[in-house]
Amino acid sequence: MQTTTQTADTILEFLSFRLGAEEYGVDIQQVQELRPYTAVTSIANCPDHVKGVIHLRGVIVPIIDLRIKFKLPDPVYDQFTVVVILVVNGAQIGVVVDSVSEVLALTPDQIKPVPAISAGSYAEFVTGIGTLDQRMLILVDIAQPVAGADAVDLDSLAA
Repeated sequence: MQTTTQTADTILEFLSFRLGAEEYGVDIQQVQELRPYTAVTSIANCPDHVKGVIHLRGVIVPIIDLRIKFKLPDPVYDQFTVVVILVVNGAQIGVVVDSVSEVLALTPDQIKPVPAISAGSYAEFVTGIGTLDQRMLILVDIAQPVAGADAVDLDSLAA
């Protein structure tokens, strides 16, 4: 007996954003809000990708620059730079991205598995490749980039 939780007519929504020349997507259900990039309060002895923290309506939110985490070329912070506030494992986390594009709806048929040849500093964070006409969207699990061996105890930053 085979059971599935998604049918071909299931629609999955992703917030699309840019890091360098590539377009990425994160599950829209994790997105709390979008904010322009502003100065953050630095925390000593944090990994480079942890820019610091911001105070957001009574909550201290860690800010992580995905471009630095994914070892992409030096980030440029300009009028298009956005902080995406996400809820990950019950905690708020801000991720800095180059720009936000739109919300895209994909069916499970439009999400392809990651090729086995994928390698690099962020390959383990990629959950699939979304295809929409001639566009490809690298789908990421945001919980993974903020975890791992060089992770910061986000609970202690947000306390």
